Amino acid sequence: MTVDSPQPAVQRLPGRPRADTPVPGARARVLTTADRLFYDEGVRVVGVDRLIAESSVTKATFYKHFGAKDTLVLEYLAGRHDLEATELAALVEAHDGGRATLEAYLDAVVARVQTVSFRGSAFANAASEFSDPTHPVRVAIAEHRDWLTGEMVSLFKAAGHPLPGDAADDLVLALDGAQVGAYAGDAIAAAASLRRTAERLLAA
Repeated sequence: MTVDSPQPAVQRLPGRPRADTPVPGARARVLTTADRLFYDEGVRVVGVDRLIAESSVTKATFYKHFGAKDTLVLEYLAGRHDLEATELAALVEAHDGGRATLEAYLDAVVARVQTVSFRGSAFANAASEFSDPTHPVRVAIAEHRDWLTGEMVSLFKAAGHPLPGDAADDLVLALDGAQVGAYAGDAIAAAASLRRTAERLLAA
């Protein structure tokens, strides 16, 4: 089974390389630093001066590549989206579609939320920092969520679920809850709850 994803859900910025394309030099250092700091500490609290210092680039170089911090935030989210899309595509390729892919996907999520470095969903965390739903960051987050729901619909269809849209909505909401619960509370309990929800959905 192949899940059709002809275009990335998160709008690609002009000149932005694909996730699988090496990005040399200063630009790569800024992106790597931003990914670490934004995810670990939050977007708003990390200033441009700190990004510049920890990336070992000049201010002129930073603004040459990104122009503004919000552009870098979009790059960060687009990189996270690309990573998730690549991982899901690999699962689709490695398994016999439908149920097998969903189960493998859940295994990957459960493993991720129980790691020491897990800080919740990068997209949900960023959404909490941008209150305006029309802000480009919120638009990018909405696009990512639409993509994820669409992928789950395709997988539930392939698994023969009678209501794949409803099942996808339920699973995405369960994923949201599991990620919050794993970071803010008991990761093992959150993972177990997610598995129970998924089993009920797949049993239908």
